[in-house]
Amino acid sequence: MGFYLLLKKASLVGAFFVPGIWLATAQADAFCPAPAAVVRVDVQRVVDGDTVRLKDGRSVRMIGLNAPETGKKGRPDEPFAVAARQRLQALVKASDGRVGLVAGREAKDHYGRTLAHLYGANGENLEAQLLAEGLGYQVGVAPNVDLVPCQQAAENSARQARLGLWRQSPVQSVANLKRSGFALVAGRVSKIERNRGGIWIELQGSLVLRIAPELISQFDTAMLDGLLLRIAPELISQFDTAMLDGLQGRTIEARGWVQDRARRGGLKKGQARWLLPITDPGMLKSAL
Repeated sequence: MGFYLLLKKASLVGAFFVPGIWLATAQADAFCPAPAAVVRVDVQRVVDGDTVRLKDGRSVRMIGLNAPETGKKGRPDEPFAVAARQRLQALVKASDGRVGLVAGREAKDHYGRTLAHLYGANGENLEAQLLAEGLGYQVGVAPNVDLVPCQQAAENSARQARLGLWRQSPVQSVANLKRSGFALVAGRVSKIERNRGGIWIELQGSLVLRIAPELISQFDTAMLDGLLLRIAPELISQFDTAMLDGLQGRTIEARGWVQDRARRGGLKKGQARWLLPITDPGMLKSAL
């Protein structure tokens, strides 16, 4: 995968549309079929659309899927949060409560949850099924990116069919960012820089995307087509400048967990308020 052109409805509404989503998915080919060997585990309960609790006590966060959040601390459920949880419950039930588990390269997240891909009794990847029904967003976090291509294909099928979360575009402009958390944003590139802190892509509206130095090798920097506005003189030789003619100011789409620098007390004069770490090439694309 290259550097891809470096580059309120209530949850009940979501639940209402689930039957139609199931029907559409039932007619589609399976995405991300199970590998030859998986570990079978028993599910105690489904926590939400991307997390399950196993009978052995482990909490499993599904890799590559970010489902809408259920309400916490007085906040309402996000649209389709209930639908995503109910659909995952149904998929687990269809497998008699026993699913296949393939652990990620990185085994745990910072909350101590097990990171893994889950599979139904029919061998189909549960994350991809939810993505294909528009009940979550695909997101790649290195090093757990083995299934990114097929999970992206699953999400794209839902996006094209305008299922679930894609019935109305969830992509917001940078100017409309109000709080930290997971978001899909679109904005026009104003500049790009590379230094010891990585690659920094600044979008108009006070958002900067950062690719950490240790992740840059995953990105094909020759594919900056459509995004680059400024390259430091000492770096120009690294790029195919013929590809950059007439490309200034392209709009790109990015996804991930937005951080508010102002709340963290780390906002310096002249810096963009919002920071979005990019951990996989699939988190960036040229906006249509």
